Amino acid sequence: MGRINNPHDRFFKETFSRVEVARDFVENYIPSRIAALLNPGTLKISKDTFVDEELEERFSDLLYEVELKGKGKLFVYFLFEHKSYQDPEVALYLLMSMVRIWTSYRKQEKKGLLPAILPLVVYHGKNKWRVKPTFQDLVDLPDIMRPHVPNFEYLIWDLSRYSDQEIKGGVLLRVTFLLMKHIFSEDLGKLLPGFLGLLEDFGDRRTALQFLEAALRYLSSGSSHMSREELVSALKEVFVDEGGDLMATLAEQWIEEGIEQGIQQGTMKVLVRLAAKRFQVKPDLVYSMLVGLKTEEIEDLAERFLDAGSLEQVRVWAEEKRMARAE
Repeated sequence: MGRINNPHDRFFKETFSRVEVARDFVENYIPSRIAALLNPGTLKISKDTFVDEELEERFSDLLYEVELKGKGKLFVYFLFEHKSYQDPEVALYLLMSMVRIWTSYRKQEKKGLLPAILPLVVYHGKNKWRVKPTFQDLVDLPDIMRPHVPNFEYLIWDLSRYSDQEIKGGVLLRVTFLLMKHIFSEDLGKLLPGFLGLLEDFGDRRTALQFLEAALRYLSSGSSHMSREELVSALKEVFVDEGGDLMATLAEQWIEEGIEQGIQQGTMKVLVRLAAKRFQVKPDLVYSMLVGLKTEEIEDLAERFLDAGSLEQVRVWAEEKRMARAE
């Protein structure tokens, strides 16, 4: 599993890693002119097949493949990206991702045409998405040069432009989008019982429970307007006839883990910036030293970053911690 940038990335990945959710999205949100070409039943995740290590580090990216109707083994690749803020350069990153996917594909398939890639962006920030979706809008480009510069347009789904009633699809997709849409809202506590109540109509109880766990961790670490008590209260209200006390106990555990994750991610983010600046290295190098450490070890590591004479001394200490725990 790739690295986790923030709670929004984690929840998006955990949800859209389910094929049924991605298929639901394709059937309900892909423009009909494109959807008519696809065979949704062939949709499957292909991240481990064609995405190289550099792309795999980007936790929120998901790559699916789907066959075209009546075309044998011709594919379209869906590159999912998620944003909780305005990113003017998302088209540049998508282009980099697409080139890496094609390059990796070519290493495995030595001849033939490259597969089509459809870049998709799901956005759930506070303000409406205002970034132009075409790549050439990023380039200082005289008109005479346009034919010689790459260009494409990504599809953008801005959840702020949808009413709650307009968010469609199956239960997991609807609850996912409703939570992401309202994660920054002050009235989230009032809306939450209604959102979670949709899970009562989901037939697979095990899957529903797994999803609920991911959702509560997301709410506890991604929202600044929900208290622990409000989360537990909402859960009791929804599942009062289905072991409400047990669900509340589980919720306490998941919420605590979500808070812990939020604290750890915040600590890591600050530590990475400080250490990268002190030792004049790329943040990714610092981050690689933190993977697998517990919160208290990361806090201890902060002092070592201040006292160490070199970054190598810190790396050795972190590796010793990981190895000692594995014994």
